[in-house]
Amino acid sequence: MKTKLLTLITLLLCIVQVNAQQGKPSVKVFSNFNYDMNPEEGETEFKEFELKRAYLGYSYSMDENFSTKITFDVGSNDGGSAYTAFLKIAALNWKYSENLNLSFGMIGTKNFKFMEKAWGRRYIEKSALDKYKWANSADLGLSANYKLSDKMSLEGQILNGEGYKKTQESNGLFRGGAGITYKVNSNIALRLFHDVTPRAEYNDSTETQNITTGAITYKGNSFTIGAESSLMQNANNISDEEQELMSIYGSFKLSDNYTLFARYDDATETSKAGTYMIYGVERMMTKGVKIALNVQSWTDDVDDAEAQNTLFLNLEYKF
Repeated sequence: MKTKLLTLITLLLCIVQVNAQQGKPSVKVFSNFNYDMNPEEGETEFKEFELKRAYLGYSYSMDENFSTKITFDVGSNDGGSAYTAFLKIAALNWKYSENLNLSFGMIGTKNFKFMEKAWGRRYIEKSALDKYKWANSADLGLSANYKLSDKMSLEGQILNGEGYKKTQESNGLFRGGAGITYKVNSNIALRLFHDVTPRAEYNDSTETQNITTGAITYKGNSFTIGAESSLMQNANNISDEEQELMSIYGSFKLSDNYTLFARYDDATETSKAGTYMIYGVERMMTKGVKIALNVQSWTDDVDDAEAQNTLFLNLEYKF
């Protein structure tokens, strides 16, 4: 595995050296230390250092209309390997006009980009739709962005539907979605997105899965807050099966370097059946480096359930 990673890094460095004047390399790493605050009786507190993610990327502009981006996602997987490199982004972008942009290939999806940006702390935890696996962050397909005005924009996508770590299933069904973003003013923005996954089999117990997400964000000089609510109808293509998911998050800037933040997820009406909470303080160490001391808590949606609390020290560095 080490040999494969070294080969990958060497290849990226070679590409960078050849095209240094026209392209831009990028590296982003998520790491943490975590400590179990309430172990089982008689057990020692679990604690560990983790390297959760390393993104190795390169972007290149052919001309003013065409550009490309490649990103490898290096992280753990279920196959037993400590770290595996997945091709997450391999996209060709075409600026068709001042208002219309198209992307083709292994592309970033549109389902929760708005909410992930509003949450702003992917290195600590994924946004709700991503965390609870209601949508993939990247997939093979085609997407389009159209700017209607300075206040309003439309997005659409057609995808394989399996995500960037899996190949297209034999049924060949696509997953589609469309969204609209409206900026009320310089502080408030609204978002509506609808996602459709067709059924693979046609019978009385299956239907097309639909996910509708609404979100609102407010961003001031020192205070930000966001909320999102999602409804999954015919969940997993099972007729009349519904799930609901809600997430609220906010932050308050104490100074140029320190920010308080918190988040609450209500996942009681999902397959996970519980609530999730994060609260902590973030420090900007220098450009491209930030750390966050925080507590993450999960509570199962059952009677007399106790919160499972874990203390985290998260680190992100990028260049």
